Amino acid sequence: MKAVTANRLDDGAVVYLGDDDRWTPQLGAAARFGDDDATSVLAAAHLRVKEIADAYLVDVDEAGALTGRDALRESIRKAGPSVRSDLGYQAGA
Repeated sequence: MKAVTANRLDDGAVVYLGDDDRWTPQLGAAARFGDDDATSVLAAAHLRVKEIADAYLVDVDEAGALTGRDALRESIRKAGPSVRSDLGYQAGA
C-alpha cells in the first residue's frame, strides 16, 4: 500500500493526503492506495502546487504505519533536523 506525502507550503510541515482529499499532519489519517491507484493520485497531488511541494509516495501497511526503506527517512523528516535538537519540530517538544 502507498500514501502520498508532501510539505505544506505555508509552514513547511510534513503532511499526508487524507481520505477527504485534504492534507493532514497525521500519518494515521492518511489515505492508503494500492499500487494501481497510487500513481494517478500522486499525479493529481503534483497539480496542487499552491498548497504543497515535493509530493511523493511512501510505503505503508494496512494500519497506516510506514514500512520499507522509507520508514527511517520519513521519521527523521517528520521530526526535523537530527543534528540540532533546538531546531525544527522537536524544539517545541
